Amino acid sequence: MSDSDSFIEEVSEEVRRDRLFGLMRRYGWIAILAVIVLVGGAAYNEWQKAQNRAQAEALGDAMMAAMEADDSSARTADLDKVSAAGPGSRAVIAMLAAAEALEDDPDGAQQRLLRIAQDQDVSSIYRQIATLKAVMIPGGGMDADARRQQLDGLALGGGVVRLLAEEQLAYLDIEEGDRGAAADRLRDIAGAADATPGLRRRATQVIVALGADVDPALIDADAETGDDATAQDSAADTATGE
Repeated sequence: MSDSDSFIEEVSEEVRRDRLFGLMRRYGWIAILAVIVLVGGAAYNEWQKAQNRAQAEALGDAMMAAMEADDSSARTADLDKVSAAGPGSRAVIAMLAAAEALEDDPDGAQQRLLRIAQDQDVSSIYRQIATLKAVMIPGGGMDADARRQQLDGLALGGGVVRLLAEEQLAYLDIEEGDRGAAADRLRDIAGAADATPGLRRRATQVIVALGADVDPALIDADAETGDDATAQDSAADTATGE
């Protein structure tokens, strides 16, 4: 019985081995292909990362070289020659060029920013910042109605961009002589939960300058934040030059 059991086990083992080899011959290419795909995919991913990194470095070098020109007009011309890698970098280059053109050609700078604002391929945050910067340019070609129309669109959004648009609308109200409407807008800004310390401080100061009533709690909070509030302002404040 022992020899018989041992013989049966050996035969069974041979049968299993034959079946295994048969399966490997039939389906082994799938495993090999899977390994090739995984290794190839990982290699392609690393190559793509390296390409993107090299492209970003080249773009940064080109932008830095353009900013080293002696005068603003030359810097603007050099920035216009920089090839953008995509909509985001195109928007950044255009905003830099607009900033350089601002002193000599405010209307041209404004038009550059408005083109960014109308470019649907560009991220919405870039378009919003470009709109804010465009309406804030003194000496641009936009009249008060056009500026208000642009700002009203931003004020319907959310976040800090909405509050910055409301702030510009308040300044536009002051420009048009409607001090009461300006004070109301500024009070809403100062009391907004998502207002940055710097924005809240500016709103409070303008309300006081207008001679309007201001919530004492806002003044106390403004005093507590002090000069350190400037460092806490959001990236949107910084990007718009506030």
